[in-house]
Formats: sequence, structure tokens, C-alpha cells
Amino acid sequence: MHSSVNGTVSKIVKTAHLSGAPKTVIEISVTQPKEPVAEAAGPQKVSATVAATVTPGVSTATEAASVQKVNATVAATVTPGGNTTAEPADATEVAEEPQEKKVAEPENEFFPPLNPKTATKEELLERIKEAGIVGMGGAAFPMFVKLSPPPGKKIEKLIINAAECEPYLTRDYRLILEYTDQLIGGIEILMKITGVECVIGIEDNKPEAIVLLKNKLGSRSDIRVEVLPVKYPQGAEKMLIYAITGKKVPPGKLPVDVGVVMQNVGTAISVWKAVTEGTPQTDAWITVTGEGIKTPKNLIVPVGTPISEILEFCGGLTPEAIKVIAGGPMMGTNLYDYNAPVMKATSGLLVLTSDTSAPVEAIACLRCGKCVEVCPVNLLPTRLSRFSKLQRFEDAEEAGIFSCMECGCCAYECPAGIPLVQWIRLGKKELLKIKAQERKSA
Repeated sequence: MHSSVNGTVSKIVKTAHLSGAPKTVIEISVTQPKEPVAEAAGPQKVSATVAATVTPGVSTATEAASVQKVNATVAATVTPGGNTTAEPADATEVAEEPQEKKVAEPENEFFPPLNPKTATKEELLERIKEAGIVGMGGAAFPMFVKLSPPPGKKIEKLIINAAECEPYLTRDYRLILEYTDQLIGGIEILMKITGVECVIGIEDNKPEAIVLLKNKLGSRSDIRVEVLPVKYPQGAEKMLIYAITGKKVPPGKLPVDVGVVMQNVGTAISVWKAVTEGTPQTDAWITVTGEGIKTPKNLIVPVGTPISEILEFCGGLTPEAIKVIAGGPMMGTNLYDYNAPVMKATSGLLVLTSDTSAPVEAIACLRCGKCVEVCPVNLLPTRLSRFSKLQRFEDAEEAGIFSCMECGCCAYECPAGIPLVQWIRLGKKELLKIKAQERKSA
């Protein structure tokens, strides 16, 4: 026997899990028409479709400010001469009022987001480690190591390096302008981990970024902006520490030895993304510039992207292009294979022409002393390069070759065109080989 039954929902009893999904179980009282019911040998099952109005927490639908519609299929037992009591079947479903369909956002496939205000220092450090965040200023040093000083060392100040590390590069400038809130959020996370105040070191050739940062920070005293004159290599770690704090990092020592931790603008933003979005550091922010590229750009590039694809994306090389450098003009490396990948610490791609990078044939040292005058760490570059050329590597070490930051000032000023930085770099490499061999033999 099948009949269509109309009734009123009296109450919501409970929520049960039917067929693996939560369903609302309801009691329905149904009044049968006063017509004689044929005698039956036993109870008969009635399949009834009920359309009712549900109001959570009240007994009748008319008392509710908002209502839902319920379409329920129930199995009822009919008792001759009495009421029909409907029992809920497994197919009970709640149908909402027609609404605009919402496209579900894709779930994060990496890490669950953390609340930087409630997360502990240990949780934040672990997230930075898991996200693979490294310094984006050039050395790609693991960030969680920087933020975990060894016993006996204490962090006293956090410095954000907002001075571009080399001429031509403008990625940090663009990041400050376009990701200001994320930068400040990342700084706050780093301050929570280190427990110290922060100074943002920025050169005075970035007026828009300076104004924007100061407006965002307002009267805050825990984060301040230190405006510095433009001077290369101002963006070098030891140079910026000295410019802001007056402290000199001794040769062979690290910034933490003078109580300082320094991070790059892009690194701070990566921290924010890793913590609040659960995103690992899989992108590099790079400047593609120079007279030899058709359309200079600042780009966010997935790590591992071939450099050839990036150059093509920027319109390709001009006919006058003669050199592509990974990095900047002073410390960058010439590329001989454009299929090389972008890495986390790749800061830029510089394409030069013959007008800006004319080949120079080296001659004998003139003993002019210009390389000594411009060395920011007071070395004797000409002597270091000569020791390397003569394979007197132990003498080069005694002369302080490992203190050289390879900023390129000496080679830039050398009127004899001697590749001083390249010779010094070779000397360092050979010394490291010698030391590694000594450790194996010990």
C-alpha cells in the first residue's frame, strides 16, 4: 500500500550517522483520514514521502524566523483503526533552499596554516625548517639554523636587509611596495622567535618604499626604518651590520657572534607564507634586467625553471647582448648554459651588451693601490691574487683571503684589468680542498 502523507514535524530528536554521513533523525506524527481501513492479518509497511518544515529548537514551523525544507522518505507501520507512526529510514536527507553554488577552494597540499599569534616559538621554527626556507640574499644559508644560536650566543637585534645587494637589481624594492603587509607579518614572526626588536635597513634611493613602510608602521617602536646613504656594498651582511649598529664582525666569525641576526626581505615574506599559508619556499624572486634584454621585469619564478625560458618570457635577448650573468654585475657569475635552473638564492639575471661590458685585456699590475683603497674589509687584493696565481695558498690564508667577501670593488677599479676576484676565488677553493684532504688524513 503506497500513499502520499502530509504531516507536521514535531521536534528534532538527534543527529545520527547513517550510511557514513550525518543525517537528521526526526519524529513525524501523521494523522490518517477517517476512512475505514481494511482488516489485515498483520502490520503492513507504508512507503510515504513527507514534505515538512523543520525549525531547529522549536516545536512548530510557524515559530521560526528562518526555515529549512526537509524531504524525507519514511517507512511507516499502519495499525488498523489507529494513527500511523512513521519511523525514519536510512534515506533521510535535508535539502537546503536553492543557493548559489560556491566553487570549493583547493585544499592546501603542503602544510596546515598556523596562527602566528598563538603558535609557539618551537612550532614556528619547525615550520620554517619544514618549508625549506633559506636566506635569499645570496648564500642560501638555512634559516632555522640562523634563528637557533649555539649555546653561549645571544641574539640582541634583528636586521632586515632592504638594501639591494648589487646595482641593477630591484627585486627587494618591488617586494616592499607590493607585499608590504606580508613583509611586516614575516618580521613579526621573526621577532617572536628571536624575542628582540627589528631594524629595517634601506638605502635612500627607494623613497616610495621608505614612505610606505613608515606609514604602515606608524608610531611602532619595536620595528624601525633606518635610512642609509647609497653606497656599494651596503647590502653585504657585515657592511650593513656595521652601518646600523657600529659593530664589526671579526674575520671568520658570524653575525650572531656580535648578537645580530640578519634576514632578507624575500626571506621574511617566505616566512609569512610558510606560517600563514602553509606554503614551502618553492619560488624565487628575481630581477631580469640589463641593456641586452628586450623587456626587463621583476618576476616570481618556480625554483628549477630553466633560465632560457625566463629570458624568452622577457622578450629574448637583443642583437647587442654579449653576456648573461646570474646575479648582479659585481658578484654575479657568467652563464655559459642557458638551460641552467633558477635556484632559491638566484637574485637576478643581468644581460649586458658590449657598451656596458667591453672585454679588457689584463696587463701587469701597476702598483697603483686603487684596489687597496676601495676594499671594504681593508685587505690587499693584489697580494692575495698574486699568492693564488703562484699557488702559495698558505700565504694567501695568512694574508686573510677568507675575509674577502668577493664584492668585486677591486676588480672594478683595477686599471690593469686584472681579474682579482677570480684569482682570490680560486685561492679559496684550493685552500678548502687542502683542508678537506688534511681532515681525511688525520
